[in-house]
Amino acid sequence: MNTIDKRSWGMGLAAAVLACVAVPALFSSYWTYLAITAVVGAVIMQSYGVIVGRAGVMSLCQMSFAAIGAWVVLRLNLADAPGGFLLWLVLGGLAAVPVGVAIGLPALRIRGVNLAVVTFGFAVSTDIVLNANQFPGTTELKTLARPGLFSGNAAYFVLTVIVFTVLALGLALFNRTRLGMSWLELRYSERAAAAHGISVARSKLAAFAISAFIAGVGGGLMAGQLGLVVSSNFAMGQSLALFAVAILIGPHNPEGALMGGVFGAVMATILEKLRLPQDLGGMLFGLFAVFALRSGVSQTDFTRARKRERDARKLLATLADRPREPEVTAAETAPAPPVPAGGEPCLEVRGLTVRYGEVVALDAIDLTVPSGGVVGLIGPNGAGKSTFIAAVTGFIGGYQGAVELAGQSIDRLSPSARAGRGLRRTFQTTAIAPELTQYEYLTIGAGRRLSREEADELLGFFGCPPGEVPVSIVDVGTRRLLDVAAAIAARPKVALLDEPAAGQSAAESLKLGRRLAEVPARFGVSILLVEHDMELVRAACAQVTVLDFGHVIASGSTRDVLDDPAVMAAYLGTADVPLV
Repeated sequence: MNTIDKRSWGMGLAAAVLACVAVPALFSSYWTYLAITAVVGAVIMQSYGVIVGRAGVMSLCQMSFAAIGAWVVLRLNLADAPGGFLLWLVLGGLAAVPVGVAIGLPALRIRGVNLAVVTFGFAVSTDIVLNANQFPGTTELKTLARPGLFSGNAAYFVLTVIVFTVLALGLALFNRTRLGMSWLELRYSERAAAAHGISVARSKLAAFAISAFIAGVGGGLMAGQLGLVVSSNFAMGQSLALFAVAILIGPHNPEGALMGGVFGAVMATILEKLRLPQDLGGMLFGLFAVFALRSGVSQTDFTRARKRERDARKLLATLADRPREPEVTAAETAPAPPVPAGGEPCLEVRGLTVRYGEVVALDAIDLTVPSGGVVGLIGPNGAGKSTFIAAVTGFIGGYQGAVELAGQSIDRLSPSARAGRGLRRTFQTTAIAPELTQYEYLTIGAGRRLSREEADELLGFFGCPPGEVPVSIVDVGTRRLLDVAAAIAARPKVALLDEPAAGQSAAESLKLGRRLAEVPARFGVSILLVEHDMELVRAACAQVTVLDFGHVIASGSTRDVLDDPAVMAAYLGTADVPLV
């Protein structure tokens, strides 16, 4: 963890210790019991933090997973199973995992409101089953006995705080892994995640499994608090209400989970004890809703984003005081003939044809990217350039023709599998999670933890600011460059770059062209470049293929192709004006 994380977690752990001491000492047994309810609710809210806050999936059945955890704990208690309550908690969470995976399977095909309907349907089914079948121990009137060390309310409150803290710390560490960070990318763009070699199916199922485990643990804690539970404790309306709270507050942050636990579990009682009208809770909920609609983020996300931006701006201000690098000169940006590549074919496309009904988007396209080469793919808008990239990288299925990477056919592979084989791409529109720093985004793109020196080399090479800077404060042009750096960070065999110069000035675009020309020799990555800036193409590409209405109209050396009258006519409608 970085310095800021350590300081924040130090303060959080100190607050947890203080709560464990202060709440039992200062509050009555009744208020301590309410505090237990709030922390148990916060544990369950953490499951929403994983599936809703991090992965961006609309799940409305988390309380059903909690019911499974409670059922298993009470069943083991009825059977006097060995191991005790703490082991039963873990087993209850694990019992919810396969159910979470099963519910997550539809998420591989559907998303959004349709997925919300599926998950809510499971919540309704669970509600019906629980109403028809009582929880274990209810008929026998055998309540769950808490462990001796945590038998009283004060001690059990400490246990719930420990469980919450352990889960929060575990999630914080897991969120720094590539799989954990991939959830954020899934939330913003599944296509971008697949292009980085992330298995969308595995990431989604992992999010469902982990969220189900946490909810199951929360259900077990609720059983330990109440002794016996009934179906109304896990009603389908509870899942829906907590989902709304999750959207507004942001339980993927520990403070958000605690706020959600307090708001969802004990707000009504607190208002009653303080002799305040119950409508005040609805008013607060409405204020959070208005804020979320206006800002587009949850309350805790907004607060954290402001803090990250303040820290980043301080860092940038510190760097601004250092001696600046010389301005870009005309000599640096002047187009220089790129070095032709004479290696074996690295990416070979033969007869690629894409049809949409009667419309032929690509008609028998042949194109080769040699090892160590930078090849351009140009053409007017609607020529089929982006369709070509999408088909080659697996985002369009059912095409005709053959795509080979390093001599191996990849036609049957998914986009993430093709990316794993060494075929990376960027998109015309970037979709980078603003919560990430540039270092973290490079880690996602590379598929491994980069050393600070390696990451700084990539960022400096492409002209990006320091890696600690969050993506949220960098401009659109810099995000495009960061996208390119992330594609190159994986050291793929071929990187397909779709208009990487968007948002760049003319001088910056030319400088990028010279940088791209150096990529094969410096990083060992061949490039297929789609671009409208002809000066950039001249600077970067030794060979160019031109598409027009899905057909190849010219292919060969850059100079010869750009001087071809047919190419001029395709771009300008006339062959009298040369392309510059």
